[in-house]
Amino acid sequence: MPFQNRVDPYGALFRTPARGTLMGNRGGALHNESQEIVRSYKSRRWIACLLKFKGIQRTVMSPKLLYTELFFLDEAVSFAAGHRPCAECRRERFTAFVNAWNRPLRVPDLDAELHNARIDRQGRKVTFPAPLHSLPNGCFIDIDGSSYMVWDDALFLWTPGGYTRKQHRPNNQTVTVLTPRPTVECFRRGYQPLTHASVHTL
Repeated sequence: MPFQNRVDPYGALFRTPARGTLMGNRGGALHNESQEIVRSYKSRRWIACLLKFKGIQRTVMSPKLLYTELFFLDEAVSFAAGHRPCAECRRERFTAFVNAWNRPLRVPDLDAELHNARIDRQGRKVTFPAPLHSLPNGCFIDIDGSSYMVWDDALFLWTPGGYTRKQHRPNNQTVTVLTPRPTVECFRRGYQPLTHASVHTL
């Protein structure tokens, strides 16, 4: 059975045999010695990393409980879930994201602001309403319980294995935004998230 370590655009952890294109973590071990998820995060440091970096070999959900490897379909999903680029293995993307923040910010302060924008004090996903036409590329929205990525004049339906449906993006609609508000603002300022190859086949 697959581990419960795949992340959806709502930030939830689930099981799927489908593979992701990015790995990440939430500041420590979320699993126990039986490789069961027992918490949704360990700290405010939610990052998205490369699958491979400097030949480092990892044992997924190691019983040593260092951290729990999480996987995302693509960077847009990792952002929607509340993560940001790793400052070590994805330094160039991290620097671009910080620059798009548009003001000097220490990494702990950035993580704190993102944390407040992604989950509330009860651990629930933070969302906000916005006119659909106002959202930049890469944002995720909820429509009737399904998550869609916004890109140009289209909406792309997310599934664990890739985007499976493309539909026209209406202009006169207010939607629930899943991507944290500070990240949406970074997208407005020019940061363009990387997307799964399936976007280009629809």
